[in-house]
Amino acid sequence: MKPINVMFAASLLCLSVAARADGPAIGPNGGQVKDAGKYHLELTVKDSALMVYVTGSKHAKVATEGAAGSATVLAGKNTSTVKLDPGGENVLRGSGGFQSASGMKVVVSVTLPGQPPVQARFTPLEKPKPSAKAAAK
Repeated sequence: MKPINVMFAASLLCLSVAARADGPAIGPNGGQVKDAGKYHLELTVKDSALMVYVTGSKHAKVATEGAAGSATVLAGKNTSTVKLDPGGENVLRGSGGFQSASGMKVVVSVTLPGQPPVQARFTPLEKPKPSAKAAAK
């Protein structure tokens, strides 16, 4: 391989890593999007309510009927567990006894019918940055 081709390939790799290192991506519902196995999970938080949107490749909606989930919310010095139930086409919903607070963290676990469980960690109140695709438009 010619040295110029190696340099070009290395620069593309650096660009893709830099795009992912920018921080959380914004999903179509305004929440953070994280990879979870072969799925993408988007978490939105409003007051003490959580909504988790499940999508697959090319952002195709994944049916959540029959799915189960839970979220562990660390807000301030308190930890809460929230049960997530199907609540729409590709959504799991739940609410709990927590107060949204700066620096809160949420660990979401989702089990879709016939699939192994997947998990993602969120910092939902961290200011999301547009994805590389959105920035290019």
